Amino acid sequence: MIKHPIEPVYDANSAVLILGSFPSVKSREEMFFYGHPQNRFWKVTAAVFGCETPETVAEKRKFLLENKIAVWDVIGSCDIEGSADSTIKNALPNDITRILDIAPIKHIFVNGKTAERYYNKYIRDEVKRDAVCLPSTSPANAAWSLERLVEQWKVIKA
Repeated sequence: MIKHPIEPVYDANSAVLILGSFPSVKSREEMFFYGHPQNRFWKVTAAVFGCETPETVAEKRKFLLENKIAVWDVIGSCDIEGSADSTIKNALPNDITRILDIAPIKHIFVNGKTAERYYNKYIRDEVKRDAVCLPSTSPANAAWSLERLVEQWKVIKA
C-alpha cells in the first residue's frame, strides 16, 4: 500500500479544484504534482492562462495559486504497479473537504477517466458536487494532441 505523499496546493482564493488519480512514481520522487516530463499538465494549463510553462516546484506552486487553482488527487492510498492507473487496487480516497472548507471552489475538474471513476465512486456523494472530466494530460493519452488538450482545458479559466 502506497500512501499519497504530496500535500494539496490551495489557499483561501482557490476557485477551481483539479484532481488527478494518484501521483506517478516521478511525481512521488519530485514530491509535486505532474512531475513526469512527458505529462502535459503544466504545458496545457500554462497555455490556457497565456503564461510561460513553470519549471520548478516553486514556480508551479506560484502559478497555481496566482491562477486560483487548487490541485490534489482523488486517491489517498492504494496498491499500484509503477505509475499505471490500470493497476490501482485497494484505493482509499483523499478527504477533499479540507480544501472545500477553506477555498471558495466554484468548479471541480478531474484529470482523466480514472480520476473521474474514483471521484464518482468515493467522493461525489459525500461532497454532493459533480466533477467535470477533462481529457487526461498523461503521456498514456497519446491520442490527444497538445492543441486539443488546451482547447478542452480552457474551461478551467471560465
